[in-house]
Amino acid sequence: MKTQVTELFGMKVYTDKAILVGEVDDVLLDIDGKKIEALAVGKLNPEIADPKGHRGLLIPFRIIKNVGDIIIVRHISTAFRSSKDDNLP
Repeated sequence: MKTQVTELFGMKVYTDKAILVGEVDDVLLDIDGKKIEALAVGKLNPEIADPKGHRGLLIPFRIIKNVGDIIIVRHISTAFRSSKDDNLP
């Protein structure tokens, strides 16, 4: 499946545990390698993202599992927190 880079803008990004991360604001390209390096995600879900004073996250393309109507990324507990994780000892 081929897709235009511009089609990614504004797409919602979810983890593979069905948790909203945010929306794609920009795409970081590796021109020499002719590939997408990362997605810049903004409008972060404040319940799971800890932006540490930043407005967004860079999500490496290697953790993207699927691109369709939405983008699904692998859930990484150190990058994304959830209210369930906050209650763990």
